[in-house]
Amino acid sequence: MPVPLQARQMTLSRSLINFSDQLGSLLRERLWLQVLIGMLLGIASGVVLGPTTGLVPERTALIIANWIALPGQMFLLSIQFVVIPLVVASIIRGICSGQGSADLGRLSGWTVSFFLITTIAAVVIGVSIALVVKPGDMIDGMTMQAAFVSPEVGATPASIPSATEFPSVITALFPRDPLTSFVSGNMLQIVITAAIFGIALLSMPAEQSKPLMDLLASIQAVCMVIVKWVLRFAPLAVFGLLAEITAKVGISTLIGMGVYVLVAVGGLAFLILVYLLIGYLASGIGPKRFIGHTRETLLLAFSTSSSAAVMPVTLSTAEEKLGVPPFIARFVIPLGTTINMGGTAIYQGIATIFLAQVFNVDVGLAGILLIVVMATGAAIGSPGTPGVGIVILATILTSVGIPAAGIAIILGVDRPLDMLRTVVNVTGDMVACLVVKRLVRP
Repeated sequence: MPVPLQARQMTLSRSLINFSDQLGSLLRERLWLQVLIGMLLGIASGVVLGPTTGLVPERTALIIANWIALPGQMFLLSIQFVVIPLVVASIIRGICSGQGSADLGRLSGWTVSFFLITTIAAVVIGVSIALVVKPGDMIDGMTMQAAFVSPEVGATPASIPSATEFPSVITALFPRDPLTSFVSGNMLQIVITAAIFGIALLSMPAEQSKPLMDLLASIQAVCMVIVKWVLRFAPLAVFGLLAEITAKVGISTLIGMGVYVLVAVGGLAFLILVYLLIGYLASGIGPKRFIGHTRETLLLAFSTSSSAAVMPVTLSTAEEKLGVPPFIARFVIPLGTTINMGGTAIYQGIATIFLAQVFNVDVGLAGILLIVVMATGAAIGSPGTPGVGIVILATILTSVGIPAAGIAIILGVDRPLDMLRTVVNVTGDMVACLVVKRLVRP
């Protein structure tokens, strides 16, 4: 007997309502899905506004893009608002949560060793990939030189600090006083200051250190509450940031530098696979499970281009989803945000060799070794903020005789690559937690 039309319409209506309810529930419960949708809509909006389609006048498009990006800029400022107090509280409490000085020594030793080894390996991988693929040979170097470098401007190799200069270089890293360090926002000095206070508190009697530890616990809790508030607006922020970037850069810029972009993306992807393999060997957490636990953090890292901005989220993910003990996560993550820049290191290796090929600069074996040293030091010393990699790259270029003005060649595609570099850096921080957890507490 045929089903009446009205009954079929009611069944279809109920199905649509159920689907809508399920979709709404799915979106409410999964922040990563909301962020992903925001990313896709942001890119699509940016393409419509940008120079690729030409539908909107350039000046109007820039005005609209700036207003669309406003929620994203507010999001970044809100997260950065709690970064310094959270770093200080996390490092001090992380150090004091250990079982003693022996535990702290092993923790810091393994953490710094992991960051240093992986950063050096990242630079070597980047240089090797660029030397094998030779992306710079696929670009007309003479045209690029005429366009970006004037004849009278040359690059003179920078000298490495001499033995007499190294003490002053090292002392410059240490803070003069805590308040100046916190106000300046120098993350490396903030980490050192917090570590000094943490070690001092660890050596004090418990009854004397308890009031300050309780205060730091409250500061940390307050910061995490603020982070939870801010994360509710993450999808809107991601939409605005990506719409602005795409509107200003355009898809055509990426196509013009396609070979270089593919080599850089391939190098970053390879490093992520290396990190995932290390994480699996250290903890038994497979790549699929790791990405499932960390996808929200990685998507936020991609959209904000700042490992420092997402540090509170990274810290929460490491503790709650990856099962890292708090005293390890609260030491490794803030330190990693400051000195663990594997993605930046591999990018700088690729970019330096690429520009050397474009400008026909024979760096030689000595130059390659200098690139490895300079890129490693620059990556470790760079802050986890957007766009800083391109600034540091200028120093590396001049050190091996490549015109720093050549940065203009890759500047147009730097922001998308910066977003990918941040994902790699944040992945490295979380994998470091798993490795240190295995080594410190087998």
